[in-house]
Amino acid sequence: MSTENIFKGSIPSTYHEYLVPLIFSDYAEDLVSRVSVPDGATILEIAAGTGVLTECLANRLPSGVIIIATDLNSTMLDVARENLAKYNNISFNVANAIDLHYNDDSFDVVLCQFGVMFFPDLIQAYREVYRVLKPGGEFMFNVWDSLDNNHFSRAVHESVIKLDRVNPPDFLKLPYGYHNVEVIKGQLEEAGFRYIGVDVVKKQSRADSARDVALALAAGSPLATQLAERGLSDAVETVEADLLDEFGEGEISAPMQAKVFHAVASS
Repeated sequence: MSTENIFKGSIPSTYHEYLVPLIFSDYAEDLVSRVSVPDGATILEIAAGTGVLTECLANRLPSGVIIIATDLNSTMLDVARENLAKYNNISFNVANAIDLHYNDDSFDVVLCQFGVMFFPDLIQAYREVYRVLKPGGEFMFNVWDSLDNNHFSRAVHESVIKLDRVNPPDFLKLPYGYHNVEVIKGQLEEAGFRYIGVDVVKKQSRADSARDVALALAAGSPLATQLAERGLSDAVETVEADLLDEFGEGEISAPMQAKVFHAVASS
């Protein structure tokens, strides 16, 4: 599924305010901690969204590192551009992961945070990453593990599918459905990558309230589009009530889990 049209309307701003701190920020820090490049290196980020990983890169890496942040969705990228205007070493471009408009052997590192599962042709996207990487360049990305290992998302998914058993709003199955290590390794190898490593990374997701979780996942993701036909405000209230039943009032937390892939382009 392409992200070109599913992150629209109020979703980008709600995503950045609620969903980013809930599930993305900690994993952005983790992914950046794995990047080691000299001053002057060039990094391509795919599916940058509203720029949580982009900002971590700018804060953690040498100031001379060039960061090109791309996304297919211009509205998401507009949020990133506005929030990160103070950084001189970041440029923002609309780009399609399956047809990158960059020359061969252009980048030292390519990164993607929780975006690959939206690519309509994964092997073609991986081939494009391989093509634009310099020989010996690194491709690092993370994907969510199953819903069973991501408790807030699992709870929200279970809550919303009860709203319509015939045509359930099941968007969350997509970002949490691409995590089979052997399948992903096979696709990377078909694209040309070797030396593929995988780490399972467990974190704890925290929120000030059940409502913040409901807003993050029900209104701050493309699930909101599915719920709009049923009344988004009512759906958020239903999700909040179910979350209160499971996690309680006040500050709440729950386990989350992702897998991080590291692949190297042949020298």
